[in-house]
Amino acid sequence: MSEVQIKEEEVDKIISDLIKKHLPEVDIDEAKFLDLLKHSLSLNTMEKKRVIDAVPTLSQFQFDELTKVFTEEREKFKELAWEHPDDIKKLLKKQQSEWKMLGDLYVSELENKAKEEEAKKKEEEIKKSLGL
Repeated sequence: MSEVQIKEEEVDKIISDLIKKHLPEVDIDEAKFLDLLKHSLSLNTMEKKRVIDAVPTLSQFQFDELTKVFTEEREKFKELAWEHPDDIKKLLKKQQSEWKMLGDLYVSELENKAKEEEAKKKEEEIKKSLGL
């Protein structure tokens, strides 16, 4: 992982690009879905990653249901904020740091994928030069 932690805007861009990989027949408001997922206080880093990784295979119904659940969750946490403001502030701080961790995970994955592709390319060049 990188020494300097990724900026929130960079994470937003990475995740936004991944959300855009949904099925062509699925109609979603990508910015709204990103916002709801990003600010979900009930999902941890790995759960958010699982949602994002599943995006290319999610149906319209699944996106609609996730959007509904995230929206309901947001409303419930808004209500709780009045009763437990300090707890909600802690959750918000945790969510922000986990969002950056999620970005770091994807940056790492992209770097590893690039290294693997480079190694594969070199392997093919060596095989070609040996006439294999």
